[in-house]
Amino acid sequence: MFIRNESFYSFRKNYPVVTILVAIHLILFLWVNFFPFGNQVLFWMIGSNLQVMFGEIWRLVTPIFLHRDLMHVVFNSFSLVIFGPAIERILGTVKFTAVYLLSGILANIATYFLGDITYLHLGASGAIFGLFGVLVYMILARRDLIDRANSQLVITIIIIALVMTFVNPGINILAHLFGFIAGMALAPLFTIGAKPYQARHYNRHVHDSEEPSFNPNRWANQEKKKQKKKIIWIVVAVIIVGLMIIRFME
Repeated sequence: MFIRNESFYSFRKNYPVVTILVAIHLILFLWVNFFPFGNQVLFWMIGSNLQVMFGEIWRLVTPIFLHRDLMHVVFNSFSLVIFGPAIERILGTVKFTAVYLLSGILANIATYFLGDITYLHLGASGAIFGLFGVLVYMILARRDLIDRANSQLVITIIIIALVMTFVNPGINILAHLFGFIAGMALAPLFTIGAKPYQARHYNRHVHDSEEPSFNPNRWANQEKKKQKKKIIWIVVAVIIVGLMIIRFME
């Protein structure tokens, strides 16, 4: 459920919303850091409680897509790639998009009302914690949508994420907490009529030219490729955790 074996072609075809969101993260990160008018983009998109008070309400939305720090954009994009596809497949593209954006917006609204008036913030963490909230709701109330092994993995990751929220400096704690609460609150509505990941995956999965849809003689090579992809994902995960530890120790 959370192990990615697809090629890039299959991934973007099966999970278009996750692909688009990650692309937006990376494009805006590169723009604000390396390309002309990056500072202007940052100025007009960053979350600012003071500017929201003066009527710039788009700042409740735009920070969801914006990152300035490399570690920040890598961790959020990696989390989205790992946890987003299963939820997008279970909910469908429209509901997934809605719950993701609403969680992020509600997290930013909570930051506005409960945070300091001069507070500045950016990042997709509130929306991603909204996805965590949806997963926890599935574990507690819709066990038909997620199996026990994956439930244990999700709970472990969420506990680690919540601990890092309080011990890591510079974190928008309000966005994390209220994004998570928003995801749990929205989940009962958005999971109505949802089907388990495996059933929907079997019916809708898109194959690329390297995937053996009809040729059984190529299954052995395909399995080797899948094992290599798993190793790559494990290496990436180790790198991410290592960067988090380094940042925490600074």
